[in-house]
Amino acid sequence: MIEVEYESPEIDEEEAKMQQLRSKATELLLREEWKESIHAYSNLISLCQNHLLKLHQEKLQKSLCLAYSNRAEARFRLREYAAALNDCEEALKIESAHFKTLLCKGKILFNLNRYGVALDCFRAANLDPQASSSSETLNDYLDRCKKLEFFSRTGSFDLSDWILNGFRGKMPELAEYIGGVEIKKSEISGRGLFATKNIDSGTLLLVTKAIATERGIFSPGDSGENAQMLMWKNFIHKVIESARRCSITKNLIRLLSTGENENDSVVPEIDLFRPEAEDSCISNHDLDVEQLSSILDVNSFVEGAISGKVLGENSRYYGVGLWLLASFINHSCEPNVRRLHIGDHLLIHASRDIKAGEELTFAYFDVFQPLRNRKDMVEIWGFSCSCRRCKFEEGLCHKEEMGEVAMVLGKGLDMGAFVYKLEEGMKRWLVRGKGKGYLRASFWEAYAEAFGSERSVRRWGRRIPPIETLVDSVVDAVGSDERVVKLLMKGLKRSGKVGGGVMEMERAMKLGRGIYGKVMKRQALRTLLQPGTHDS
Repeated sequence: MIEVEYESPEIDEEEAKMQQLRSKATELLLREEWKESIHAYSNLISLCQNHLLKLHQEKLQKSLCLAYSNRAEARFRLREYAAALNDCEEALKIESAHFKTLLCKGKILFNLNRYGVALDCFRAANLDPQASSSSETLNDYLDRCKKLEFFSRTGSFDLSDWILNGFRGKMPELAEYIGGVEIKKSEISGRGLFATKNIDSGTLLLVTKAIATERGIFSPGDSGENAQMLMWKNFIHKVIESARRCSITKNLIRLLSTGENENDSVVPEIDLFRPEAEDSCISNHDLDVEQLSSILDVNSFVEGAISGKVLGENSRYYGVGLWLLASFINHSCEPNVRRLHIGDHLLIHASRDIKAGEELTFAYFDVFQPLRNRKDMVEIWGFSCSCRRCKFEEGLCHKEEMGEVAMVLGKGLDMGAFVYKLEEGMKRWLVRGKGKGYLRASFWEAYAEAFGSERSVRRWGRRIPPIETLVDSVVDAVGSDERVVKLLMKGLKRSGKVGGGVMEMERAMKLGRGIYGKVMKRQALRTLLQPGTHDS
C-alpha cells in the first residue's frame, strides 16, 4: 500500500507567497534596484526558513541557497561587503560548490583586496559546468587576481606604460602592499611608522586604498572656501558610510589619533591593517560624529600640487581622502618619504636612503623655505616641529650675521651675491654635513635663481658650489624634490650633458627615483625628468 502525503492548505498558501516573492525579488535584482531586492530576498529567506521547519524539501533548500546568493549580489553592489560575505557563507552551507555564490564571494573578496582567498573561490567556480557560460568574466578575474596577489606580496608595480602614454587611458590596477615598516611610539608625536630594515631611495614602502575620498574642481574666480566646506561635509558622510558597512574599517578608524592624549595611544600591530586581517572587535558602537571629525581633521590627506603636476590634474583640482596606515606618518622638515596619488590609491616611497629603525616622515607642507616661514606653517597646522633641521637652524638664528643674511633675501639683492654671502657664512660658522643641506634647502629660492640664470652662473660660478654639490647636499638633507631635479636638468642642458654624460644622468635618475619611486622603467622615468615636464 502506497502512503500518500497531503500538504495542508497553509503550506500551499505559503508556497504561493514564496513564489510571488521570488518573482518580485528576481525582477528587482534584474532592474538593479538593490535595496528593494535585498528587502524582498530577506522576506523570502524568512519564509523559506519557516517552511523548512514544517517540511524539509530539497527544492526548498535550493531556493534558500539561491535567495542568499542573490541577496549577497545585491549587497555586494551596495558595497555592504561584510553582510554580503555572511550571505555567501549561508548559501555555501547549503550547497558548498554553488557556482553563482562562489563567483559572488570571489568578487567580494577581490574588492576587499584579499586576492589569495578570492583566487581560491574563482578556481572552485571554474570547475563548475556553468563556468563555460561565464568564462570571459571568470578568466578575467582569475588573471587579475593572480597579478594583484603577486603585487600585494612583492610590491613589484610598473607604471611605465601608463606614463609613456601620457597618463591617458585606464589607470593601472594597484593592490594593497605593506613593505618593511612597523608602528611604534614616536619621539615626534604619538605613534609613527618606522623602517624595519635599511631602505634605498625610491623603494616602495606602502600602497594603500582610501577608505573614502571627495574630489572636485573649483570654478575660476572661486575662492573655494564654500566648495571645500561642502566637500568636507560629503567626505565625512562617506567615511561614516564606509564604517557602517564594515566593522573592521570602523574599528581601524578608532585606532587613529584625535590629536589629544597622544602619549596614551595604543600602538597597534601592523598586521591589523593588512586586507586579510580579522576584525579586532574594539567596539560595536557607531562612531561618534564629533570624534570622527577630530580624527579626520588630524589624519586626512589633501591631494595637492605634487600629484596634480605629475598626473596632469587641473590646477583648480582639490581632493581629500582618508588612508588609514599612511595616517601614522608624522611631519618633519627633513622628510624621508614622498607620496603619490593614483586613483583612490596612495603610494609611499623613500625619497632618500633610510636606515633601519628610522622613523618615516612626510613634509606636511613645502619645506623648501626659511625657518620663520615653516614656523608660520606649523602654527597653522596646529603642532610644533622639533626636528633636527629646525633645532639646527634655531641655533644659528642667534648668530647676528645669520640674521643679517636672512634679512636681505627678497630685498633686491642679486641672488648670486646672496648665495655667495651665505656660503661664506657657513664656512665661518663651521657648518658641516647635513647642516649645509638644511640651509641650502631653506634658501632654495635664492639658489634656484642663482643657478638658473646663465648670467649669474658666469659671474659667480667659481665662487659658489658646483650645482652637483648643491643638489647632493639638499637631497641628502631633505630628500628628492621636483624643483631640485628641474634645476639639475637645466644645468646639464646648459653644459650639453643631457643624454650624454653618463654619471650626470645617473645622478638625475637617482633623484627621479626619489621623487617618483621605483615603480617604472628607466625610459618612463627619463620621460618624467625631461625639462618642461614639471612646469605648470
